[in-house]
Amino acid sequence: MSSPLPQPVLVVGTGLVGTSLGLALRRSGVEVLLTDRNPEHVRTATGLGAGHRYAGEPVGLVVVAVPPDHIGPEIARALAETSAVVTDVGSVKTAPLRTLEAAAGIERYAGGHPMAGSERSGPLAATPTLFDGRPWAVTPHRTSSAAATAAVEELARLAGASVVRLSPEEHDEAVARTSHLPHLLSVLVAGRLADAPTDHLALSGQGVRDVTRVAGGDPALWQQIVTGNAAAVAGLLTQVRDQLDVLIDAVTTGDRGSLGEILERGVAGTRAIPGKHGGPSRPTVSVFVSVPDHPGELARLFADAGASDVNIEDVHIDHDPARETGLVELVVEESRAEHLHAALGERGWETHR
Repeated sequence: MSSPLPQPVLVVGTGLVGTSLGLALRRSGVEVLLTDRNPEHVRTATGLGAGHRYAGEPVGLVVVAVPPDHIGPEIARALAETSAVVTDVGSVKTAPLRTLEAAAGIERYAGGHPMAGSERSGPLAATPTLFDGRPWAVTPHRTSSAAATAAVEELARLAGASVVRLSPEEHDEAVARTSHLPHLLSVLVAGRLADAPTDHLALSGQGVRDVTRVAGGDPALWQQIVTGNAAAVAGLLTQVRDQLDVLIDAVTTGDRGSLGEILERGVAGTRAIPGKHGGPSRPTVSVFVSVPDHPGELARLFADAGASDVNIEDVHIDHDPARETGLVELVVEESRAEHLHAALGERGWETHR
């Protein structure tokens, strides 16, 4: 049965997200055309099988996958030069809309934002599974046509994502809270490490790696994202600043009551994050396993964990700087941790909880 998605789909921008989208749509049998200001990116993306080079032919849907500062002009261009439905994959939705208020054909535009990405960039980082199981915010504005909104929702589903319908304003508030603010706070923590003494950095563990991981994102891209969503981000930063003042006072005066309230609030926040498959978060614990740092050992560990009939919910690896081993943290449901601990011990693994 043919897809109701308007075809062919033109993807404007062949970086990580645009090329991944092309690969995902081709996996679903969708005809995809590609264009980019960088011809090398188009050459790479077409070589990977993400689609064919665009030559000006009629298209049914245009997906704008360019850096945030260029999204509004590219949407306007697509509306003016084609009769297609137009969407985008940008991380900010209200800023582009402000540049489109007088654009003809704006009813053919409905925004979108797949909540998927990587610290890596460019077409060579692309994968057809980037969107699998991930939320895809579909953000029609007040004059978006029903047909345009339905087309964008079908695009998300064919890419493997799950649709979440939000207004542009709701979207920008949500991503400020769940993406933009965490990134900036990670940056602030990572910045405290840049000039740290070497002997201090020698004590780095998995905790600091977890907190600072996203700080490695492209600064030029994040400048565009944050300034594009300035109002929502600034409001949250102000709230954090106010709470930081309370935290500083609690630490300075030794006020364990106030400190405990802040720490408990953090625990409550981690529990509020949706669990697997979007369901409620379930209690988990960690089983730590010492793993020799050479090829094949992780595969053997996962095979032994699988043989124990315990589902692994998450994995973290912390390399020991003093030994040729890594410490692998297997996160499992609380009720299954003791069984996994015993089963791996019987197979010769050094484990602890």
